[in-house]
Amino acid sequence: MSTLPFTLLVVAKAPVAGFAKTRLTPPLSPSQAAELAAASLLDTLTAAAASAAAHLVLAWTGDLDRAQSRTDIALAAKDFEVVEQCGNGFGERLANAHAAAARTGLPVLQIGMDTPQAGPELLTECGARLLGASGAVLGPATDGGWWALGVHDPRAARVLADVPMSTARTGDLTRESLQRNGYQVEPLIELEDVDHYDDIARVAGTCGGGRFGAAAVRFGAADVPASR
Repeated sequence: MSTLPFTLLVVAKAPVAGFAKTRLTPPLSPSQAAELAAASLLDTLTAAAASAAAHLVLAWTGDLDRAQSRTDIALAAKDFEVVEQCGNGFGERLANAHAAAARTGLPVLQIGMDTPQAGPELLTECGARLLGASGAVLGPATDGGWWALGVHDPRAARVLADVPMSTARTGDLTRESLQRNGYQVEPLIELEDVDHYDDIARVAGTCGGGRFGAAAVRFGAADVPASR
């Protein structure tokens, strides 16, 4: 796959029991929820590394030494420039992560760790869309949030510091804030992210043979997932 001149930024939380994916417990145990989060993160890092992005950045928070699958995560992270998340509130941490990722001067496409169905081809396509856009690109999530944000100028991401996160209107508010600050916003494909237990089966069904699908089946949260 030919390289494209954009940075792919993955924002992630250490999959530690009781720290990650707490809304999945119950019915999952804290350890199972963390293992599912680790599987989703590893699928995401694998897809990012296989995409056409010229540069990879992982914005990290949490204690890797206590994380599920910590050895596999550390190995996968070797493909990335790793930066610590910083700031008060999630929106400010996202804005700061964009600023760190933009130091190479390339446009930045940011994703999280909750859409393991986003494979390398889709991430490459989204990066290409960003390169062809004059302002920003935004990938809506089915719960009203967003799963991907791409900007040419890290100053655009500063609007995130004032956008309420994890609400049913986060996607709309992000788009409106960008537009209000003079940035045109082009939509990317809508995806479902994994926030609640009922999300697991639907997302696993689109992950093929990935780690997330296998973990979902192992914990009884999904049937055998379909192939990609």
